[in-house]
Amino acid sequence: MTSQPPPRPAAKSYDGEGIVVGFDAHRCLHAAECVRGLPAVFDVDRRPWVQPDNAPADEVAEVIHRCPSGALQYHRTDGMPDEVPDVPTRVSLHADGVLHVRGDLEVATPYGPRHETRVMLCGCGATANTPYCDHSGPCAGHG
Repeated sequence: MTSQPPPRPAAKSYDGEGIVVGFDAHRCLHAAECVRGLPAVFDVDRRPWVQPDNAPADEVAEVIHRCPSGALQYHRTDGMPDEVPDVPTRVSLHADGVLHVRGDLEVATPYGPRHETRVMLCGCGATANTPYCDHSGPCAGHG
């Protein structure tokens, strides 16, 4: 009998005016697009570290779209659309063995399929967060 993996903890959610920001720490690879792009909203030295009301919802959404791992996601509550997947879907293999994928994706995970728009997938097979890269394998020296 195959044992099922334990349920994944839910991503943290940060409510703002017109936008809800989700953050999955298990997927964050610290590209820092958020911190560089909108430090008034994303500040790792502050608690809570995400404060979506510190910028217009459109700006928050634009910066989140830069997050390559998909650790940051958003849902618009102001009638504007949620993130639109890139078309065509793009896949690139980076030197560290990580597959960067953007588009309208369905990712098979141990917890069932997930709809995604941005992911960084493990290319070495040594991740503890299958299928997402966590830099725990040979690619760790490149992160």
